[in-house]
Amino acid sequence: MRVPAAGVLAAIAVLLTGCGPADDWSGPHAAPGPVGTLAPGFVTAPPTPEATITPSPGSWDGVHPAPGYRVVLLTAGDDAPTKTLTDAVTAWAEAEEVSLKTVTATGPDDYVPGISRAMDLKPDLIIAAGNALVDPLALVTASHLDQQFLVLGAELAEPTENVTAANWPGASFRGEGLDMSSSFDAASFTPARAAAAVRAGVASVLNHLTGIVVRLP
Repeated sequence: MRVPAAGVLAAIAVLLTGCGPADDWSGPHAAPGPVGTLAPGFVTAPPTPEATITPSPGSWDGVHPAPGYRVVLLTAGDDAPTKTLTDAVTAWAEAEEVSLKTVTATGPDDYVPGISRAMDLKPDLIIAAGNALVDPLALVTASHLDQQFLVLGAELAEPTENVTAANWPGASFRGEGLDMSSSFDAASFTPARAAAAVRAGVASVLNHLTGIVVRLP
């Protein structure tokens, strides 16, 4: 049976709509800038490298990624805190119409390869969720300063200028070589805190406030 030309054109239109500019990862693009501005209280002065800032709640709400912003969610682990973080990133990406891809590192032997797979996609930002990724990220990120990273619910002990962290008390794990008991509380990983960390962290990166820790209440 022949399909009417109008039906073929309609089908093509649907396919094109589903693969619009925001979803096109076929080649390099100029990184979109922020839409909106940070409110007073996010930061009082340009932070020094590796500094910790404590922005006023909601001071990041006016900042959004521009259309076409490409993000890779890099995740490892199936524990409840990691699941809360990944859910927050997915919900944020949908709300902001961000083009999101997910890379899952399946175990210790796959942590560094997983980071490499995420970088190979050449996103504007890699958002990492899962304490297991902290030490591998510390090994890899300093050699790839052209790639921006945002670590949620944890931080690198000595981040380079391309690694920003967004966390809160109870969610500041810094690696296996440091005392975890005083810096990790699984119960502190609430959906509200995770959602705020995503938005505050991305707002910081979009405004070139990178290589720092954004500490939320």
